[in-house]
Amino acid sequence: MSDTSRPRVTRRGFLAGTAAAAAAAAVPAIAQVAAGSPAAAAARPNILLIVTDDQPKQTEWALPKTTAWLAGQGVKFTHGHVTTPLCSPSRASVLTGRYAHNHGVRNNKASSRLDQSTTLARYLKQAGYRTGLFGKWLNSWALPDSPPHFEEFALLQPGYVDAQWNVNGTVRTITGYTTDIIKNRTLGFLDKAAADSRPWFAYVAPYASHGPRTPEAKYAGTAVSAWNGRPSVPENDRSDKPAYIRNATGTLAEGKRIREEQLRTLLTVDDAVQAFKDKLQALGQLDNTLVVYTADNGFGWADHGWTKKSVPYRPAHEVPFYLSWPAGGLSAGTTDNRITANIDIAPTVLDAAGITPAHPVDGRSLLSSYSRDHLLVEWWEQGTNAGGPPTWASYVAKNRQYTEYYDLTTDGDGSVSGTGQVKFREYYDLAGDPYQLTNKLHQATPQDEQNLGIPALAAGLAADRTA
Repeated sequence: MSDTSRPRVTRRGFLAGTAAAAAAAAVPAIAQVAAGSPAAAAARPNILLIVTDDQPKQTEWALPKTTAWLAGQGVKFTHGHVTTPLCSPSRASVLTGRYAHNHGVRNNKASSRLDQSTTLARYLKQAGYRTGLFGKWLNSWALPDSPPHFEEFALLQPGYVDAQWNVNGTVRTITGYTTDIIKNRTLGFLDKAAADSRPWFAYVAPYASHGPRTPEAKYAGTAVSAWNGRPSVPENDRSDKPAYIRNATGTLAEGKRIREEQLRTLLTVDDAVQAFKDKLQALGQLDNTLVVYTADNGFGWADHGWTKKSVPYRPAHEVPFYLSWPAGGLSAGTTDNRITANIDIAPTVLDAAGITPAHPVDGRSLLSSYSRDHLLVEWWEQGTNAGGPPTWASYVAKNRQYTEYYDLTTDGDGSVSGTGQVKFREYYDLAGDPYQLTNKLHQATPQDEQNLGIPALAAGLAADRTA
């Protein structure tokens, strides 16, 4: 799936076929400015990277101000994914542009496996950026340990109210609602741009909409938009699904409750994003700030009876994905239908900043014309999690998805053991069956598999898993 030989396409080339091309025509190619020069510092964009927690794709109702700015005046990616639908592996992929099988953080306990020299913060700080982290970092990270390569930080011990923080090396309790605290700390960081001419990188990571999904007090009783489920909620006949899904017990009522709770927590995120926009405007930095908004994974609203993440079904690995950068020509309110993923964020940011990473990356800059025909999505079982999903990997295209489950587990540091034998398989025609109701490999004959192209998909998946 890698295409390391592709020619480099500047952002002007990327924009040539879009409605924003005219606006971008006079914009110089940032990557051509010598790194470290005064011109480079002036031309490089600021970076605002917002990563929410457990936010599925169908949550725009709670984000009217965010979408008005980043989708309405930027780019909305309609096929946004994460490559591992679990917090820490996904966040490591955001920060490095690598699949979990390459960066090594295969589960939430394996954060120490991440090579911190490969992160966005390291590259940007080394290139002269002022760097800040506000909110959640990596699961299993010890709170007293300062996150590397951040000049300023307020690291959250996950929670919503009166939580523990590590603020620039000092662990303490801060009273209040954590999304508001993250907002205010970020605004303080941005304010310093008035006196500090360096470009900046702010990694903003609210705990919303993760469980227990506690809303800000003012939104606790807010009525959310009506929702009566979808064909996959809860899907009564799951005889063609793996055992953990056949045994899942989530109901429509539970899905509705989870959705309502998530939306209420996201209303405060929406307020924060609006505050960021207002601050950038006041500072005169809105034009040359690259803003990326996404989530670390999606979440099931009782789809197939499942009320969690970590599964190879669309609600778990599809996420909101927006990008704005007016100075880069990304300000026209366009829609991009390419398959995009969290592994594309780091290459995009580094491309915009004119930085070539020293480590190999699996993602591609979204400022290029690169378009993939499918994506690898992968997940590992940690220990023997009775009742949960086994280790799996999936070949995800726009019109089809092929998944294999394996006899493999990981231990606490992410090391893999097991035979690797394929235990179960699924194939869905996403064009005709977008809710993944009919596994076409259930009771399929060898000829059926040939007709579906399964041998080629299996070979492609095997190649992706080792690339």
